Amino acid sequence: MSEEPAVRELRLVVTADDYDAALIFYRDVLGLPEQAAFASPDGRVTILDAGRATLELADPGHAAFIDEVEVGKRVAGQIRVAFQVGDSVVATAKLAAAGAEVVAEPTRTPWNSLNSRLDAPGGLHITVFAELDTV
Repeated sequence: MSEEPAVRELRLVVTADDYDAALIFYRDVLGLPEQAAFASPDGRVTILDAGRATLELADPGHAAFIDEVEVGKRVAGQIRVAFQVGDSVVATAKLAAAGAEVVAEPTRTPWNSLNSRLDAPGGLHITVFAELDTV
């Protein structure tokens, strides 16, 4: 009999000054389905389904290496959120049109993915990546 993992979900909680703009960006443009939404007299929260979640831990040296490969210099802070998409070129253009600032256009990485960097609503620095076929 296998033991169940102690953690069942990884949830990244983002406090966005412009809640409506962030909701439109992540739900409607990026395409994260709405899982639940709640309101109180003090405010609103929406939980979006981001598919499978992983926690990627990197030491400062490797974080700098990833930034160098994807952007050409160190730009990410302590937190960077990465979203896997089917086509990172199309997704980057779509997200930029919705208000994200493109930090680096899609770049082929040594790990065979096409990654772009953006500063997104809610103050998040994000990677949008597509795995490339290994031919």
